[in-house]
Amino acid sequence: MNEIRIDIEGKPLIIKTGELAKQSSGAVTVQYGETVILATANANLTPQEPKYFLPLTVDYRERTYAAGKIPGGFFKREGRPREKEILTSRMVDRTIRPLFPENYFCETQVGVTLLSSDIQNDSDVLSVIGVSAALLQSGVPYFIPVAAVRVGRIDGKFVINPTFSDREKSDVDLFISATEKGIVMLEGGPNEIDEKTIIDAIKFGLGFIPELINKQKEFINPNKAAFKAPIIDETVKNEITKNYKEKINDAVRIHERKERELKINEIMVQAKLNFPEKENDVENVIEELIQKEARNMIVNLGVRSDGRKPDEIRNIDCKIGVLPRTHGSAVFTRGQTQALATTTLGTPQDMQIMDELEGEYKKRFMLHYNFPSFAVGEVKPERGPGRREIGHGALAEKSLEKVLPSEENFPYAIRIVSDILESNGSSSMATVCGGSLALMDAGIPIKSGVAGIAMGLMTEGDKYVILTDIQGLEDHYGDMDFKVAGTRVGITGIQMDIKIDSVKMNILEEGLEKAKIARLKILDIMDKTISQSKSALSEYAPKMITIMIDVAKIKDVIGSGGKIIRKIIQDTGAEINIEDDGKITISAVNSESLNMAKQRIEDITADVEVGKIYKGKVVSITNFGAFVEVLPNKDGLVHISQIEEKRVEKVEDVLKLGDEIWVKVMEVDKQGRINLSRKQAMKEMEKK
Repeated sequence: MNEIRIDIEGKPLIIKTGELAKQSSGAVTVQYGETVILATANANLTPQEPKYFLPLTVDYRERTYAAGKIPGGFFKREGRPREKEILTSRMVDRTIRPLFPENYFCETQVGVTLLSSDIQNDSDVLSVIGVSAALLQSGVPYFIPVAAVRVGRIDGKFVINPTFSDREKSDVDLFISATEKGIVMLEGGPNEIDEKTIIDAIKFGLGFIPELINKQKEFINPNKAAFKAPIIDETVKNEITKNYKEKINDAVRIHERKERELKINEIMVQAKLNFPEKENDVENVIEELIQKEARNMIVNLGVRSDGRKPDEIRNIDCKIGVLPRTHGSAVFTRGQTQALATTTLGTPQDMQIMDELEGEYKKRFMLHYNFPSFAVGEVKPERGPGRREIGHGALAEKSLEKVLPSEENFPYAIRIVSDILESNGSSSMATVCGGSLALMDAGIPIKSGVAGIAMGLMTEGDKYVILTDIQGLEDHYGDMDFKVAGTRVGITGIQMDIKIDSVKMNILEEGLEKAKIARLKILDIMDKTISQSKSALSEYAPKMITIMIDVAKIKDVIGSGGKIIRKIIQDTGAEINIEDDGKITISAVNSESLNMAKQRIEDITADVEVGKIYKGKVVSITNFGAFVEVLPNKDGLVHISQIEEKRVEKVEDVLKLGDEIWVKVMEVDKQGRINLSRKQAMKEMEKK
């Protein structure tokens, strides 16, 4: 067994190998605090045909036993990956994918299993470190160690790998993956933080990377399996280049995406007819020629395929209120990317119950991103959201949640749905822009508008060009996809993926500055459509109010077996949610139902006031008086001497069961008994 320890601000991170999963090509455990993960790496190294992608699978899974829990549900076992598992898988994938050898196309699988969780230290940082070490230790031809850290900021001071509780107090949340050469991946949801602070946070985090990388080098397998890079037939390459290069170059310059793709597909079909036995080689040669020309145009000629300059944003069109019965709606169109965003308001019962290892909680704000195949003119079965859709939705969600009003001031559940109607790059950032417009159209009092922009990068040797508002072709053939979302004040969402082995700090700084310029321009355009939230909620949104009652009176509102609250709900049609602290949220489809339910609860929880006149109902008659209900479940006695000024011989001569009469509260004695007077109430009311 091999073990290394790395001290991170006085807290040891322990990597072990040779103890678990010994038949896996590579396997390590990583422990931080009492959180432990197992990372494994394996590959099928049989010779492969050339592909234009790496068939890499990354799976992060959490075992509920890690936190001493048994899964819920009928089967009592772990099921499909939850959102947290999918997002962690994506972060690991985006970190390691660009670090494999250029011509490596073997089927590769890495897995991370959470074995123990102390409910304080997140396992995602450990997952990146563990997968890197497992790949280095395995026979897979992977040679570049990579490490990850998370940076927070509490009370103006940067914190490395903050705990879950620390992150709740932090205004910066940045996940950073890096190699010795530079940054590989970024992910974060800062709270309207300026660009300089983001750069400072990244530099702070990078200071912990070298030791994490150097220690991993002890795991490098000196006997890595040799892999034979697939070779493209030279005859095919030469013939395709000679006969189709100019046609491909012309096709790349076509501005319209659909027309460009049709032309390229036409070339592809023609070329394959010449080499029916080498179709895979033909595809790879044509892809390579497209990539070379797309990059050459930008790096050497300063021209993009759609005719824009490097820092130019596509035409933007914003519309709100496009759907008549939704609570809020907007269409945001940028070039050939279009997002239809809708906002729906719900009651607290509509909040999503999240059953995580860290505990159960209610999620008030949800953003769901959908990318149907028709958005790019393709035919595919719709089988629910994939990893990409979940990842894009999560980024847009964290970008918008920072501007929402607090739950105390706005107790609604909020759901945004972004349906991508057409796409030519940057659909997640179109979702941010459309979602912001839809929130304001719904009348939700957000702090300010939020816009997002995707930045790109093309490099050639020492030369590089940063692109603003990348389209699909630039994303596919470029070196970087750097998404930045935020308000005029600062950044609320950030994500960077690359296809090269690292990005230098100076490029990142320049990219952030150019993203800010673009973001402010987009906000200016959005402001022309709507600059602040509408003054009122949609007439179709549920009406809602929150009141506080004495905790001791919760039982009075609920009643025995829930009898009273069910009766209120049945009579008024309202929804009522009662919290343990006495907070009651009432929601209804109209104000009449809302106010009726509110009045019923206030009557139940109200205290009887001495000297106040109430209209009550006779609920019981005795030979010495009548009991009158002045408030729900609060009865008082009208003594026979207090019924009228004149002498009353028999109570039934004046009062009957069910009579509604005015009474004055004369006294509430030490035992809580209420003494009432009808004659005093009548006397005072006659004076009025």
